[in-house]
Amino acid sequence: MSMKINNVARLGGILAAAVGLTAAGVMAVAQAQQSPGPLKIGVMDGFSGVYGDLTAGEVEAMQMAIEEVGGKVLGRPVEILSADHQTKPDVGAAIARKWYDVDGVRKVSQEKGLIDLNTGAASSDLTGPACSPTGAHWVYDTYSLAHVTGSAMVKAGGDSWYFLTADYAFGKQLQADTTGFITAAKGTVKGASRYPFPDTSDFSSFLVQAQASGAKVLGLANAGADTVNSIKQAHEFGLNQTMKIAALLMFITDVHALGLNAASGLTLTESFYWDLNDRTRAFTKRVLPKTPNNYPNMIHAGCYSGALHYLKAAAAMGGAAAAKKDGVATINKMKSMEVDDDCFGKTKIRVDGRNLVPAYLFEVKKPAESKKPWDYYKLVATTPGDEAFRPLAEGHCPFVKA
Repeated sequence: MSMKINNVARLGGILAAAVGLTAAGVMAVAQAQQSPGPLKIGVMDGFSGVYGDLTAGEVEAMQMAIEEVGGKVLGRPVEILSADHQTKPDVGAAIARKWYDVDGVRKVSQEKGLIDLNTGAASSDLTGPACSPTGAHWVYDTYSLAHVTGSAMVKAGGDSWYFLTADYAFGKQLQADTTGFITAAKGTVKGASRYPFPDTSDFSSFLVQAQASGAKVLGLANAGADTVNSIKQAHEFGLNQTMKIAALLMFITDVHALGLNAASGLTLTESFYWDLNDRTRAFTKRVLPKTPNNYPNMIHAGCYSGALHYLKAAAAMGGAAAAKKDGVATINKMKSMEVDDDCFGKTKIRVDGRNLVPAYLFEVKKPAESKKPWDYYKLVATTPGDEAFRPLAEGHCPFVKA
């Protein structure tokens, strides 16, 4: 075959073969090597299955970014390719090959100049041991989620935990990162249940084990429909009467699926909330006509922000010269430019590729406190980006000099 698959990117549990600029599952940005044709942005994600509710609206959010730059960059129209990898790596690999061989998306691996912007992937390794000089990481990671939500729960008295963990890299790493903060605060982990992913829908036996452990907190190291089903079943068992539930990766779309009766009182971390400030409300007002049944979550915000910043950087590099630059030059340009958009405000991409967006600790409102559609969150605390994410020196990114 004419290309090899590069990284495996993870969207809160989704596996996708990385073929370019990654937004949510995978978003591939490529410049046709010798072609004056369109600049193509490919979005590959799990648009069905466990994470289908989270990902719906990504294409529309990216389309807004394209519209914001006038639909063209360097005189070339910008087009979006999209595909559902069905949470199956082999399906994602086949799609990536087609995009490269047939649809004109140039496969640029790390050696060949890949631009890889993860905006829904969770693994903190993406700016650590698996960092790339042509990659960057938007929105959140396992370290920030563990740091903000986990630390808050321990500080509030939740010093003994039991984990319900999706049995693959994302879930394991989220559990491990959270455990580090628990033990550092003199808390304890009383046990964990790992369940097969993505083939589990009945969590009852695991919840019984959690309740029997005597732990104060049930930590959910999962996402999407798994989180929703875990919380629903925990309520049915009355587990929420004896344990606090820490949803370590949860989105406003999950809260909507649960309803406030079941979700009220939950503590969670997001880097975006549609009703946070004037700029987030302005973004939401623009995107809602495209997705009238689904308010944006932080993955949608990341798709918009990552695509927009890339397009701005490509334009700033200028004319034909930009088309000849490799991914390292392009990502370095992106790092040199301040990121500024309505979703996250002004942020900066650190040398290891981490976009230092703020992290917000929210509490889900009670039904009586919600005054309008999707009015779900109360802001508890704000953690600046340079505090929310792992310190640069602790990441051990290979290309970052000590």
